[in-house]
This record gives sequence, C-alpha cells and structure tokens, in this order.
Amino acid sequence: MTQRDLRPQCAICTLKNKVCRNPHGDGPRFCPTLNLKESVRAAVTKYDVPEIKKLARMAAIQEAEGYASREEKPHVMYPIKPRVQEVIEFARKMQYKTLGIAFCVGLHNEARTLHKILETAGFKVVSVACKVGCIPKEQVGIQDYQKIKTEEFESMCNPIAQAQILNEQLTDFNIVVGLCVGHDSLFFKHSEAPVTVLVAKDRVLGHNPAAALYTSYYAYLLQE
Repeated sequence: MTQRDLRPQCAICTLKNKVCRNPHGDGPRFCPTLNLKESVRAAVTKYDVPEIKKLARMAAIQEAEGYASREEKPHVMYPIKPRVQEVIEFARKMQYKTLGIAFCVGLHNEARTLHKILETAGFKVVSVACKVGCIPKEQVGIQDYQKIKTEEFESMCNPIAQAQILNEQLTDFNIVVGLCVGHDSLFFKHSEAPVTVLVAKDRVLGHNPAAALYTSYYAYLLQE
C-alpha cells in the first residue's frame, strides 16, 4: 500500500457498520482505528491525567444529556438544548467559576448578551474584544492596500493579547465568539485555559458556516 492508502481519511468513509463505532464493525483501507492502534493507545493513556479525565467524562455526559428519551427503544435522536445552554451546564459540571469571552467586535451585541447570560447563571465573566490594545495593522506587516478601509488607521485583531489577558485573569474556561479564521487559531494556541467555540464567524451566512456544505449554491467550491 502507498502512504496515500494509509493516510486517515475518515471523512470519506462510506461504511455503515464502522469499526470506530462498533467493535465488530469494519473499516476501509485508510481506517486509523485499524491501522494506527499504537497512536490510539498512546492517546488513551493521556486520559489517565485526572484533570483531562474529568473534562472528557463531563463532556461525554453533557453530550448524552443533549438528547431526550434516551431510555426509549428504538432510540430517536431528539436534541433538546442550544449550545449556549450546554456551555453553561458543562462549565457547572467542571465547577468552573471564571469564564472568559474572546469576541470579535463585529459580534459585540452577541458578546454582550452572552456576558449577561453567563453572569445571570452565576459565573464571574471576563470579556476581551479582538481590537484590544489599538495596535496598528502595520505591526504585522499589513500595507495600506491590504486594509479593509484604505488610507485609514486600522487596529489589528489581537488574539494573542486576548489570550494573555484572560490568562492573567485566571479564567477557568474560555469561549470564542466570532473570531476570524486564523485569529481564532492564535487564540487557541495561546490560551492556557480550555477553549470552546460558541460562534464561528461567517460574514455571508449569518455565522452558520455549515450552510455552505448543505446547499448546491456553493458548488463552485468543488471546482479546481
């Protein structure tokens, strides 16, 4: 087999009885459950760390509690909770006290509503906007023609500062609200606390990026 044959490509697996979900199932030639058992075993040992084990356990419990009538057979998938509710419940399960919000200024209203919701739920909330520090975009080598509005001062998005400030505030859990592609990556990389995403920015699709995967109107994305 070539390396391409063995490269994990779970997204294109078409088997119904998948070995990753059923120990008696099967997998295609590129199945990592079958081919990369040592990697899986090495990863599983990390769940022995108490803090990681608790986070994984509570996440699995939260996942199950997102569905109603789980005891009924045959089971019907009946989701009952919006993600913001799940964030609150998960934070309570983990006994988090201080929550951080790293948000894009384009979603200030959404961040303000979330801030109030979390405070009402009993958490201490720290929120930091992406433009914190008012650093010019020239700091990272942006030229005038590369700005959103040319011939004007533009403050750069500063996800590393957002993470640094939340780290200094000793947040237990950080929530991303609409950070740009790439800026969110920098935030994830520099946040010391675990991070979840409440809103993924999509300027065209009302912050519902999955819509481009559901409709034929974005078929041009499949063209080379």
